[in-house]
Amino acid sequence: MDDLVESILDYIRADYTDYAIMINGEWGSGKTYFWNNKIRSKLDSMQINGKKLTTIYMSLYGISNLEEISKKIFIETTQLMDKNLRKYMQQSGQTSIPEYAKTGLDMANLFGVTQNGDRVNYADFFSTDDKVLCFDDLERANVDVIDILGYINNFVEHDHIKTIIICNEKELSTKLKSSNIEMKTFIATYLLDKENKLLDNDKPMVEKLHDTMEDVFDKANDYERIKEKLIGETFEYKPEFTYIINGILMRYEKYPELIRFLRSNTALIMSTFEKSGTRNLRILKHALADFKRVFDVTTKAYPNTNNVILQTMLIFTIAVSFEIKAGKITKDKLANIEDNEEYKSIVVSSKVFMDNRQFYIKEFDNNYYYNFKSEFRYFKFIELFVRTRIMDMKVFKKDMEDIKAMEDTSNIPGYKRILTEEYWKIPDDEFQGIIEDVLDTVKNGKVSITNIVKLYAYFIYFLQKKLIDYDLEALKTLFMNGLNISALTSEYCENPQEEISGIQVSDNEYGMREMIDRYYELNAQLRDKMYEQKAIDIFKDIPMKMDLFYERFDKECMDIPLFKYSDPYLIFQRISCASNEDIVKIREKLISRAKKSPEIAKEEIPNMYKLCQIIDDYVADKKTSIKIVVLKEFSTELRKLLDNLKDTSDML
Repeated sequence: MDDLVESILDYIRADYTDYAIMINGEWGSGKTYFWNNKIRSKLDSMQINGKKLTTIYMSLYGISNLEEISKKIFIETTQLMDKNLRKYMQQSGQTSIPEYAKTGLDMANLFGVTQNGDRVNYADFFSTDDKVLCFDDLERANVDVIDILGYINNFVEHDHIKTIIICNEKELSTKLKSSNIEMKTFIATYLLDKENKLLDNDKPMVEKLHDTMEDVFDKANDYERIKEKLIGETFEYKPEFTYIINGILMRYEKYPELIRFLRSNTALIMSTFEKSGTRNLRILKHALADFKRVFDVTTKAYPNTNNVILQTMLIFTIAVSFEIKAGKITKDKLANIEDNEEYKSIVVSSKVFMDNRQFYIKEFDNNYYYNFKSEFRYFKFIELFVRTRIMDMKVFKKDMEDIKAMEDTSNIPGYKRILTEEYWKIPDDEFQGIIEDVLDTVKNGKVSITNIVKLYAYFIYFLQKKLIDYDLEALKTLFMNGLNISALTSEYCENPQEEISGIQVSDNEYGMREMIDRYYELNAQLRDKMYEQKAIDIFKDIPMKMDLFYERFDKECMDIPLFKYSDPYLIFQRISCASNEDIVKIREKLISRAKKSPEIAKEEIPNMYKLCQIIDDYVADKKTSIKIVVLKEFSTELRKLLDNLKDTSDML
């Protein structure tokens, strides 16, 4: 890094130059930090030909026209000549003028307000040999890059001003090639058609369009030409991350406990950053800011949290930040995991059964926790915070209570140790006891049906490895009976295929296929049971709590065929007791829902027809009244809808 600094300073010291230099590096890698802390401070203390250098820094981020650049240069140069302003900045330790202050000063000049009567020193104003221009974020400007470089070339070629351009050439190249892609594609298609080459089979269409666009719109070539003319040297910025990370940590010096922890774990921060496979220090800054919140919440609510857990939280916060913010994964990959137990279950099953369907989670764990031992490696409250910016205290408390429970392995049930702990970590003298404990748990249905299927897969694996000695048929019978008993108290699993995706099935080897089929069957029964109860809970609000019914209907009934699980007679009794206005509103909601979600409504057709028939039978011999009329309309309109849905189903 010192060599890079010296090379840049050599360029500044040179008597005569007619070129600029470029510092190229990835986004977030610390290029601006390098300028401010390694280069600018040295330049501001340098003298060339007896004159003290003046550095003028401009970020081109968001610049939409060249006049904005001129304005920035004008403000920087004129205001730095103001003696009172310069004196204030020296006394206050200011190294640059805030943007809002520049605007105010610019307006003061515009309206003729002088700075305490100071006059512009035109000798200074026309001097160029003591100025150093720095243009940052070239690739983020909203002006054509070619125009900006042509503009900068005026200072370099005609005025011989020392000029440094900071950018990310990789992103710049992408921007040049991807701008106005729709327009370019349209014109390329038109040109190919005019040349009768559109339908030629000499090469794929995508390739033909790409080649034509390159020939007609290749601004990358224009960029290379003007760069060759303007840029004398390009320096690749490869930061000294240890130095920069130490600089980042300095912002936490006023928090004694936090900075003590961070300083003692600098190597951990550095290694996690390197494992992310990026060079983006900006994401690391955000991750450490997030960890401050995590650290504060944890140490305040649970002051006795051990150091290993805090270290794991630090790793996890940084890792999740990079995985999500660097665009390496979709947010759902980690969001779908509910807790540490599920996370470890996925990791363990992927290792034991060599399953690649959960490849990402396994690789995440292998990468970030390599050579770091911790039983608790997934913090739902941190994942939620990084992804949504919400610190959910209920989830935080659950995570922390799970951590406390895990610290004493004697309290961990045997089945959890099998599912979440690599079996080879279990001492030999404990293994058989754990196996017997699991069998007793399964036999009495004291574990969910999902976990029983997973455990059966492990027991088959242990049989194959000769780690246990049980009769296969007896074992299968025990697990199947346990599955049936567990179904009486288990809850419905919404994603059964994903839950047991790690289980390898070869025909019906060892009865695994039979076990899985029974699992799906029982889970479907649990779904029906859950929906039946939900229907009872929602429809019981008719007619006394209609506002609550409408709210729950809109939130919970749009994607669930609740009428399929309802008793039409009970539904009629409640609807008939509702006000006429509510009967009309319920009818409208049912019809609107069926039009939006016809597939859901089709499942409800039999019970809906029954409801219509019950209404028809009820109103048949009744004297006409408003309620009778609205009930008739309810039945008529609903029946029309059902007939249409039925016709559509029959056609299919």
